[in-house]
This record gives sequence, C-alpha cells and structure tokens, in this order.
Amino acid sequence: MSFCGEIEYNVFMSEPSSSKLNEVSPDALERAILVSIKTPSQTQAEVEESIEELARLSSTAGAMVVDKIIQPKSSPDPKFFIGKGKVEEIKATITSGGVNLVIFDEELSATQQHNLQKELGIKVLDRTALILDIFAQHAHSHEGKLQVEMAQLTYLLPRLKGRGTEMSRLGGGIGTRGPGETKLEVDRRRIRKRIKTLSDRLEQLGVNRSIQRKKRKKSRVPVVSIVGYTNAGKSTLLNRLTGARARVEDKLFSTLDSSVKRLNRGQKGTVLFSDTVGFINKLPHQLIASFKSTLEEIKESDLLLHIVDATNADLGNYLRAVEEVLTEIGAINKKTVLVFNKIDLLDRVALARLKEKYPEAVFISAQEGTGIDNLTTMIEKVLEEERVFLRLRIPFGEGDVLATLHDKGYVVKEVYGPEGIDVLAEVPEPIAGSFQKYSTWPFSETYSNLKM
Repeated sequence: MSFCGEIEYNVFMSEPSSSKLNEVSPDALERAILVSIKTPSQTQAEVEESIEELARLSSTAGAMVVDKIIQPKSSPDPKFFIGKGKVEEIKATITSGGVNLVIFDEELSATQQHNLQKELGIKVLDRTALILDIFAQHAHSHEGKLQVEMAQLTYLLPRLKGRGTEMSRLGGGIGTRGPGETKLEVDRRRIRKRIKTLSDRLEQLGVNRSIQRKKRKKSRVPVVSIVGYTNAGKSTLLNRLTGARARVEDKLFSTLDSSVKRLNRGQKGTVLFSDTVGFINKLPHQLIASFKSTLEEIKESDLLLHIVDATNADLGNYLRAVEEVLTEIGAINKKTVLVFNKIDLLDRVALARLKEKYPEAVFISAQEGTGIDNLTTMIEKVLEEERVFLRLRIPFGEGDVLATLHDKGYVVKEVYGPEGIDVLAEVPEPIAGSFQKYSTWPFSETYSNLKM
C-alpha cells in the first residue's frame, strides 16, 4: 500500500479547491456511485460479487447506492484509477442523479483520490475509508474506539497537505467521522502526536490483555474463539452456546468489540467463548495493525470455531478471506472446527452437496438451534483430546523450545538448574513426540519438588 506525495485531501478542506464541491449534512442520506475495474486476472463473477459487497458496506454506512460501474481495464490508471472517459461518464451521472459520493472498490492512492475529487467535484472514498467509517460507527468499548481512531489517523496522515494547518471537515457523513461521531483530527502535527498517544494506550491495554490471558492459562480454563466472515452469525452462535445476549444485527460489522462469555459445564469445568470482529475481503491493514491486541486473543485460543454462512454462493472466496487474516495474525495453524451456519435457509439438495464437500465440518442453524448439540459434542471432543505430562530438561540455548511449550501447552513449573531448564509441562498428545529428546525421567532429586 503506497501513497504518492503530500497532497490535499479535499474531503476535509474548509475551503475546497473546487467551487463545485457539494456540502453534505451529516444526517443526510448520501447518494453514492460505486466504481470498480475488472483486470484480466479477475473473473467477472469475482468483480461483481466484490462490488455487491461494497454496496452492502455502503448501505451499512448509511449511503444509498444509485449506480454501480465496472470498467474492464488491463491495470489501474495511475492518475484516476479508471480511464478519463469513464470519469466523464461519472460526471454526467453526478449531474443527473443528484450524486454526492463516489466509492471505489479498491484502495486509491492519495494522488488518485485528489485527482478524482478535483475532477468530479464531490467526495471520493475508497473501500478502506468506507470500512474504517463503519468500524468507527460500531466501536462501543474504550479499547475499540482507540483502535479505530488509530487506524483512521494512520490512513489519513499521508493524505493531508500542509504542516500545522488546521483543516475542518467539508460537511460530514461517510469517511469523515471518528468513533462516536467525533471529529477526526486533521492537523498533521497533532495527528502524529495523537497516533503516539493512541499507540502508547493500546500497548498498555495489550499488556493488560496478556496478563489476563496468562491468568486464564494458569487456571487452565479453555478459550474458544468464534471467527469468520462478517455477518456469518458469530454473535447469534455465541448467544446460543452461552445463553448470552450479545448484540445481533443483520448488518456487516455489527459486532466490533470482542466479547467473552462464560459457559459452565458442571463437573467438566468452565469454557470461555470469544466473539471476534468479522473478517472481510480486502480488510484494511491499518485495522489489523490497530486491532493487534484484540486479534491476539484468537492466536492464544485453545480452539477456533470458523463460522461460515452456508448460503453464500462463493464459499471458497469467503473461506480464503478468513484464512488470509488468520495467516497474517499467526493463527492459521490453530485447532479449528469448520462450522456452516444458516442451514435452515438451504434446501435438502444444497445441504447434502455441502456435507459431501466438507465431511469434517459441523452444520448448524444458530438461529433455530439445529445442530448445536453436534457442535457442542465436537467442541468437547477437541478440548478433551488426550494431553500428556512431560518432564523435560531444555538447554539454555534452546529458548524457542520453552516458548513453544508455553504457546502450545501449559507449563506447570520451570526451574533453572546448572545444566538447563527443568520443566514440567502438559501438552496435547499429537505434539508430545516432538519433545522426546528433552525428556528426563525421573527428574533429579534436586528438583523433586516438580512432582505433581
């Protein structure tokens, strides 16, 4: 992701460079044109699905989509992203359709955005700015608001021109509001200072989360994270499993703040279920960076439930989008149960085909309660996999082995001796063999206090 130069970001200018710029009341429903290009590497179906998703995102943000434009193009135009002729076509639609917003399905460079706004005379946003705006609307917790503001300012900073120059927003609406409808800071010097403040606060919150995770691990309470594409039904499933009342809406990114609920299993102990923010295609990297501490919860979970909307036409694309984010945050190799939700909306033939294609998956309707018993049985089975206690002596120069034990298992005790680190640890049976060469049985009398 690159930006070209320090140019004007006219959406935030109090005195726009073009007299044609239309002011928009913050409460007005904005009328938007959506724009995308189709390159040779993309199929028509992929591009159409992506722009349809952009339309749903626009609706979630509060815009009315009046037109969608897809231009076949070998590569993005460096000046306008689309061709000059298509720019003229959009100008005509703006004049005739009362349009006051254009949204592109790919991230624009600062130069492209500036050129388009100057040429079209109205606000121009890209998919990244739109998603950030939705996150800003849906952030409710203190940490969530800090994370979103951090992502927004990181995105905005390279797009502002002028040092120490105060710029006020043009009108308002999509792409111009911070968490809680607050004004986004638009002075470069203050933005840098604010980013530093936000970074420090989020780092401290991350430390607090880490301490909480260590306490949970020490108490050996398993954590199950519910992950998946946005609007797949994660919050509904959380409510169904735990009897909680997490916010449920049929909107993209209706859940932003991570929610952890407790399920008491009687003699089997307690399980914590974590509902996480939904993933999406082209998820802005600024968000992944800002939400690092929240996403870390996924990485540290004992089990992931990957929830998929069974009614989606392009399941492979949705599965890949989630797997890409899990890879980016280092959680792709976590134990995962694939769960297809909303099967009550499928006919028998479609459901049978899905079961044939994904035989290891669990099929449910979180809304109706169908298949929940099968899911809980699967969760119990995975969590109760045979675990092995190991007594190990790890050489001082192999700290990565100790780190793996902490990451993959539960370290009961570790004692530093003259020949290395004596460790008593509990690990899942499938990985126990990888520590065989470090095994010591029994431990020396000096460390007999390690006995259970």
